[in-house]
Amino acid sequence: MLGANLRARRDEQGISLSELARRSGIAKGTLSQLESGSGNPTIETVFSLSNALGVPVSALLSEPPSSDLVVVRSAYLDVLSGDAVDLRMLRRLESTGSLFEVYDQRIRPGKIQHSTGHPGTEHHVIQSGRLRITACGQTQELGPGDYLAFRANAPHEYEALDGEVASVLLLEYPPDVHPSTLDSLHLP
Repeated sequence: MLGANLRARRDEQGISLSELARRSGIAKGTLSQLESGSGNPTIETVFSLSNALGVPVSALLSEPPSSDLVVVRSAYLDVLSGDAVDLRMLRRLESTGSLFEVYDQRIRPGKIQHSTGHPGTEHHVIQSGRLRITACGQTQELGPGDYLAFRANAPHEYEALDGEVASVLLLEYPPDVHPSTLDSLHLP
């Protein structure tokens, strides 16, 4: 899915592989592997491509649902892994011009996941474990049932405090972040 969507987005924008490499800071050879479906991208790589192309992550990772009933089985989802975080994109939702991405997020203990920032607002609901999030110059510790939201355009980080943390991450993009052509791509 990523390879086909990446190539289609690049073609839509008339961007060469070399130009995308320059904008994203990702080697041209790595981009070529991703487009051919043979690469294994990290969270950082996918977010860097999203930022470089000016599209939401879901524009690179998902296809539109084909029916009114949508069941998503986590066993069939690709996992984006970072230093401490594993993300599975469950769903892409659009409403009143805004775009939302719903993720199953697992934070592994023993490491800190750093993000340089990206468009949108992150909404976190902790399902199990205890999580420390540092964002907007503040540090918060969260437990099961707790909720935290913050604008994600500045650096932020996550750290599991007592074993693995399971949470739901809702990434909300404002209307001006994603292009109106987002729905024009329907790939198998």
